[in-house]
Amino acid sequence: MNILGYFQKVGKALMVPVATLPAAAILMGVGYWIDPNGWGANSALAAFLIKAGAAIIDNMSVLFAVGVAYGMSKDKDGAAALSGFVGFLVVTTLLSPGAVAQIQGIDPSAVPAAFGKINNQFVGILVGIVSAELYNRFSHVELHKALAFFSGKRLVPILTSFAGIFIAFILMYVWPTVYGGLVSFGEGIQGMGELGAGVYAFFNRLLIPVGLHHALNSVFWFDVAGINDIPNFLGGAKSIAEGTGVAGVTGMYQAGFFPIMMFGLPGAALAIYHCAKPENKEKVASIMLAAAFASFFTGVTEPLEFSFMFLAPGLYVLHALLTGISVYIAASMQWIAGFGFSAGLVDMVLSTRNPLAVNWYMLIVQGLVFSIIYYTVFRAAILKFNLATPGREEDDETSSDVQGSAETGVLARQYLKALGGHDNLTNIDACITRLRLTVKDGSQIDEKTLKALGAMGVVKLGTNNLQVILGPLAEIVAGEMKKVGTTEDLSDVKLP
Repeated sequence: MNILGYFQKVGKALMVPVATLPAAAILMGVGYWIDPNGWGANSALAAFLIKAGAAIIDNMSVLFAVGVAYGMSKDKDGAAALSGFVGFLVVTTLLSPGAVAQIQGIDPSAVPAAFGKINNQFVGILVGIVSAELYNRFSHVELHKALAFFSGKRLVPILTSFAGIFIAFILMYVWPTVYGGLVSFGEGIQGMGELGAGVYAFFNRLLIPVGLHHALNSVFWFDVAGINDIPNFLGGAKSIAEGTGVAGVTGMYQAGFFPIMMFGLPGAALAIYHCAKPENKEKVASIMLAAAFASFFTGVTEPLEFSFMFLAPGLYVLHALLTGISVYIAASMQWIAGFGFSAGLVDMVLSTRNPLAVNWYMLIVQGLVFSIIYYTVFRAAILKFNLATPGREEDDETSSDVQGSAETGVLARQYLKALGGHDNLTNIDACITRLRLTVKDGSQIDEKTLKALGAMGVVKLGTNNLQVILGPLAEIVAGEMKKVGTTEDLSDVKLP
């Protein structure tokens, strides 16, 4: 696996701990709705819910260690997750300020400030990666009969604890420098203020095609470089009291996404529909309607973005630029709302009672303006440059009736056949919207058939890594593909 493919795998694994954030957002959001003034002081129920959500937010670092270890393990086994937890405890305990002072024989006041921030997502991700690699390598090792009880999966947490000692030893000398670099990077963007927020948002969109936006997000959304925008925003009153939350500032790396995801991209979807050929409009309408609704309601934008990302890359760069402008405007005007999952309607409603949500309703006004901008600019660009957006291809294969009517098991076999069968795949995985595959021979991939089956895009990463954008069905289809026997004959599977 090449470096890009490996980072793809890490980026996908990061979605496991990030998937816990909606629970925190709902709990804390409802708590703030119940007690908008006291934030738990005037209502036991509100306090209960806010504290429950904070339990997730305050432990994101260990969730990253556990989630990444689990997500990168070859068979998604709980032993890998346990190993991540063990490794994280070892590393963070050995690198706590008190332990560093004792081990190095120095005065506690002389311990570098970096060790006071050792319990962070960066360390969690690092430990999770190491734990997963140890699990993938040693989970089937058989020891001598005298030690047989510790063979296989039971061996991995033991090895991880020793690896944790080694990691802690290295980080004891390297972490202050690494931490300083991360802080400098974050401060560099922070120092640019509202403009920096816009620059971040621009690259956030540009990295989506290769799935590396999660790594960039962790710097600004979590406590990798001291910014910690999402947890600080969700912390609400607690963050204000602790000084980590500032009204009008905290949430600036999130707020400007709401106008884009709730209004801008649906406007683009309407433009794409209006520009489709008359004979294709019915098919394009079904695709765009579903994708626009997902973007507006939940903030899941990939089904819509991948529908034009590779057909009209210039249009996608324009989308990234408009996203950066939106985030810059929201940050400049201090129109703030935050999210636990993504910038859709659900998260906006939940964040409105958060004391750090400032003039959040203006994001709706901004969104309506961006909806018009997206529609106007997309339609003009598509028609002027004759861009091949969905419904405008010469030999259009934007959709078929297969995905809507066939059983998922049948659909999985169709995708499998179009990918060259089990013999051509060395790894089958999925995230929220994409199949993530490792192939032996890329020439066996039938992209035209994949799109006819309903795929919104096919992304090639190097010679052996492939992504097929399916939308919300991705994980279900991947699971069904794994169930298909490696010796099963696919010759009778009918393709569109």
